[in-house]
Amino acid sequence: MKKRDAESQAMLRHWREAVPNDRLAHLVKDAARGLVKSLQRRLAAHGVSFGHWVFLRILWEEDGLTQRELSVRAGMMEPTTYAAVTALERLGYVSRARRGGNRKNMFVALTPAGKALKAKLVPLAEDVNEVAVRGIDPRDIVATRRTLLAIVANLARNEAIEEGRRAVA
Repeated sequence: MKKRDAESQAMLRHWREAVPNDRLAHLVKDAARGLVKSLQRRLAAHGVSFGHWVFLRILWEEDGLTQRELSVRAGMMEPTTYAAVTALERLGYVSRARRGGNRKNMFVALTPAGKALKAKLVPLAEDVNEVAVRGIDPRDIVATRRTLLAIVANLARNEAIEEGRRAVA
């Protein structure tokens, strides 16, 4: 615990003293890394990796997606999704099947065990979020959320424009 606290203090010192005006992308990356590490520790106690969490979270919201749809929603390459779904299937949390006359697409569905994980794991993520915003004015949280959503939208628009230019070239 002491080593982890020292590392956190060093990172905070870096941001406050060494590079207080460094690029926002680096600060967002460090914040995201901290959130992920915190959630990983909690998930590990239940035998679930962060990589599996990403896919479970999507399936809890929309079960029965194709592996391709799952890849797109997770922002992962299809081989990564295939490996994760294979592992989740081995753990008994999902099943894969073709549906009806569709012989091409493989659909991924939660098993009862996979559905039951939601009640155990979602509170862990909520706890991480609660810890992360502790002591922050609720108005600042709303403004931060609005700002981050605008950043995501701006970058997505820019990516679409760049892809359009590449397609024309």
